[in-house]
Amino acid sequence: MIPPPTEAGRASARERVRRILETPRLQRFVIVVVVLNAVTIGCETSSLLVDRIGGLLHVIDRVTLAVFTAELAARLYAYRGKFFRDPWNWFDTLVVAVSFAPASASTSVLRTLRIVRALRLVSAVPSMRKVIGALMAAAPGMLSIVGLIILLVYVSAVLATHLFRDIAPQYFAELPTSLFSLFQVMTGEGWPDIASEVMGRKPWAWVFFVGYIPLTTFVVLNLFIAVVVNAMDDQTTSAEEQRVEDTLTVIAGELARLHAKIDELQASAGDRRPGGEAAAESSEVAGPR
Repeated sequence: MIPPPTEAGRASARERVRRILETPRLQRFVIVVVVLNAVTIGCETSSLLVDRIGGLLHVIDRVTLAVFTAELAARLYAYRGKFFRDPWNWFDTLVVAVSFAPASASTSVLRTLRIVRALRLVSAVPSMRKVIGALMAAAPGMLSIVGLIILLVYVSAVLATHLFRDIAPQYFAELPTSLFSLFQVMTGEGWPDIASEVMGRKPWAWVFFVGYIPLTTFVVLNLFIAVVVNAMDDQTTSAEEQRVEDTLTVIAGELARLHAKIDELQASAGDRRPGGEAAAESSEVAGPR
C-alpha cells in the first residue's frame, strides 16, 4: 500500500510547480498560445476560412482553452491562498471562465467574448503589466483632470448657448447640443466648419474658439500624459528600489553564511591543536598563582 504524501512532500511538489511556472520558457509558451488563440478566433469571423478549416480552428480553440485552464489550476495549486491576493490571477480566472459559456443562442454574446482571452497577453507580458499598473496608479490624478475638463466644457457650453444659439442653432440651440458640439471641437473634428459659420455673423467669435481649443486640447488633455508618465516613473523607481533591496538581502544572507563558515573552521582548527599547546596556552592565560 502506498503511503499518503506527507506535508513536506506536498510542499516540495508545490515548490517544483512554482519554479516551473516562473520559468521564462513557460511564460513565452503561454504568450505564444495567447497570440495563436487570438488569431484563430479572428479567423472564425471569415466564413471562407470556417468552411475550409472550421474543424481545425475549433480544435485549436479547445486545446488553447485546456492549456489556459491547466496553467491556471497549476498556479492555484502552487500558490494556494496567495493566488487570490494577486489581482492578475482574478483577471485571468474571469477571462477563462467566460470561455466556458455554453454555445447557445441566448449566450451568443458570451461566446463572442472569447476574444477577451487575447487580453491574457496583458498579464503574461511584464512590460504590459507595468503599463496597466501605472494607469491604475494614475487614476486619482486622472479623475481630477477629468473633473477639470468637464467643468471647462460645461462653462464653455453655457456661454456658447447664450452667445451663438441664434446664429448656429444646429450646434448651440440647447445645452446638450452645445456640449456635444464643444466636445467635437475639443477633439479637433470639424471645428473649422463650426467656427466659420459662427464667425460669419459674429467676427469676434474667434476669441471664444481660440481660447477654448488650446485650453481644453493642448493644456488639459496633455495633463493626462504628464500624470501617466509620472506614475510610470514612480513605478519604475519602486521596482528598482525593490530589486536593490532584494540584492542587498541576498548579499547579507551570503555574508552571514560566510561568517558562520569561518567561525566553524576556527572552532574546528582549535579542536585539532596538540594537548601540550592547549595546556601551555591555558597556563599562560591563567598566569602565576
